[in-house]
This record gives sequence, C-alpha cells and structure tokens, in this order.
Amino acid sequence: MDDVPAGPASPGPRRPLLSVVIPVRNGGHDFEHCLRRLRESQLTEFELIVVDDGSTDDSASLARRMGAIVVGHEFPLGPAAARNTGAKLASAPYIFFIDADVAIHPDTLGRAMERFLADPTLDALFGSYDDVPTDRSLVSQYRNLLHHFVHQRGDFEDDIRQAHTFWTGCGMMRRDVFLEFGGFDPRLYPRPAIEDIELGYRLARAGRRIVLARDVQATHMKHWSLLEVIRTDVMRRGVPWTLLIKRSGMIESDLNIRPSQKLSVAFTGTMILLALFSVFFPMLLWGLPIPAAGVVALNREFYGFLSHRRGLPFAVASMPLHLIYFCCCGASVIIAGVYGSVLNAKATSATKARGDRADGASGSIPRPNATRRAGRLSRWRIQPKSK
Repeated sequence: MDDVPAGPASPGPRRPLLSVVIPVRNGGHDFEHCLRRLRESQLTEFELIVVDDGSTDDSASLARRMGAIVVGHEFPLGPAAARNTGAKLASAPYIFFIDADVAIHPDTLGRAMERFLADPTLDALFGSYDDVPTDRSLVSQYRNLLHHFVHQRGDFEDDIRQAHTFWTGCGMMRRDVFLEFGGFDPRLYPRPAIEDIELGYRLARAGRRIVLARDVQATHMKHWSLLEVIRTDVMRRGVPWTLLIKRSGMIESDLNIRPSQKLSVAFTGTMILLALFSVFFPMLLWGLPIPAAGVVALNREFYGFLSHRRGLPFAVASMPLHLIYFCCCGASVIIAGVYGSVLNAKATSATKARGDRADGASGSIPRPNATRRAGRLSRWRIQPKSK
C-alpha cells in the first residue's frame, strides 16, 4: 500500500498521515476556492478525497484537476452517506472533514494535527468559522458571526475545551474511531442535518474524548437568505436536534443550548404572546419592554461582539434576526414535541393491535443500522485521478 496518493501539495507519492474528506454537490466557485485554499495549507502531506454526491456541474473534474481522489455517487445520497464513503476510502489514520463552501486557513490542518499527535487520548476535534465570512449580506454576516461567537466562548485551556458533540464543517477524527462507531447515519439523516452532532453524542456516551479547539478556524463562504436560515434552523437542526436530545437522554447546556439561550427563547415567546393577545387586551403592550429587555440583557455580550466587529448599526440591524432565530428555536421544540407524541401514539396503537408487549423502543428514532448503512455505502464508484 505504498502507492497511496499524496496530498495535492505533497512532493511525491507516500502514505499520508491525514486524509481530507469533502462532500460536494454542485460546488461552484466556492468549491474551487475551497480546493485552492487546501493547496496553500502549511501542512502538505495529506490525501484529498472528494465525494461527488450526484453533481450536475463540473465539480468532479475540477477536483481531479486539483489532485484529488474523486468518488462519485450516481445520485445524491446526502452528506452523511458521502462522508462515510470518503472515510471508507481514506488510507490515513486521521480524517479531516470540511464542507465544500469552507476555506481553511494555512495553519488549520497543522494546528489540528498537532493536537492529535500531542494527545493520544484525543478521539475527535472540531473548530469554528472565523469572523471574516466572505458574503457581505446582513443575513450571512450575522449568521456566521453568531456561529463564531458561540464556538469561541467557554472555559478554554490552551485554546481547547471539552465537548460532547462533533462538527463536520471543520472537524477531525481518528479513522479507527469513526469506523468503530459506524460513521454517520444516512438512514436517519438522508439530507443535510445533524448527523455530525448525533455521531458526537454516540462518542460522548461511550466516554470518548472530544475537544473544541478555538484556534482551528476556517472561512465560511455560503450566502444565506433569510428563508434558508429559517428552514435550516427549524427543519435541519432544531427539530432533529430536539428529537435527538430526547432519544439520547443528554442534558444539553452547551454551545447553542446554553441556559441563557433557553431563557431568551422563553422571553421571545412571551413577547409574541403579549403582541398577539394585545389585539384583545391593548394594555398588554405595556408589558412588551420587560421580556425585550431580558433578551437584550442575556445577549449583551453577543451584541457587543457584533458592534465591535461590524459597528453599532450592524449590531442593531442584527437584533431582529436574532429574535427570528429564537423563534425558530421555540418552534423547533413545539414541532418536535408534537412529532414525538404522534410517534408514541402510533407505536402504542400498533402494539395494542398486535397484542404484543412493547419492546421499549416506542416513539424513539431508530438506532443506526449497520447493515442498511453498508448497503447504501456500497453504491459508489472510484474515479481515478487525472494524470
């Protein structure tokens, strides 16, 4: 196995220590920039694996021209299945996952690798977006700065802190650990969702060591529309994450689900109720400043961060977007609660109809099934690198 392809900037063929895995579907200009930034990495000894998840553009040929091993899905299977395919093909003991619309810094790979080489107990690591997203729209700037702020907070020691989740936008994991835990679950998450968070929960429950590294950062190039933000926050993250928390029994109080954020959701819901009932009882409008002041007080550090980075007008303009974010969080909890109740009711009815005793899984989301996952992962083909 000494003929394993080297990274795109490596001096010659040799077995790499790191495999970089990127799923892509119609990556466009952002994907090209992602690949170019990889070529500028200070750590050059890595193999690059691109999983083309049913693209209709030239993403696959672009990746081959940039020196990548390209794996093609005949039709889209989703990022969970795509990353599993890339990890299965990887030959290095460490896998670094990034998205096709993310551009690493020159030191991103090196900093992450140093953490693993210095700590044999480390199983997984993830970083964050930086505070200079390329898209200049208000929604995109707010969205990415929110992510950066949330991931840079906490009690860090030597720029790392313990975590119990994972993130594939800029994250690294030991390949043997990834395979041991069955990778991501494409049956639960056939579309972009929280497949990385779910895998992180499985590792955490098994006592595996995961850290958030504050100094491992990358630039996000995605353009966010308000509609896309709402759809993502509710259907791709909020609802499945709430269901995952209920199923796993995790007591979540980190990152986006800190106590202050839960209370902000409650205050925002109170504001909405006061506004609605004020149609019948106008005096209730006098109560609106109280929960509004609560939201501002709880998030004053974030608004101060926005003001420092982009100016006071930007921070003020972002406040309505932040309220919409809290509305999405509250709606996700409600939708997940209703959905879970429906699942429980159906499971109870089915159990009574069969006359059998429930097996303890009523209303829960099925656990990852290795057999089904393996069947799905088998549907890929390797496209050789261009000479």
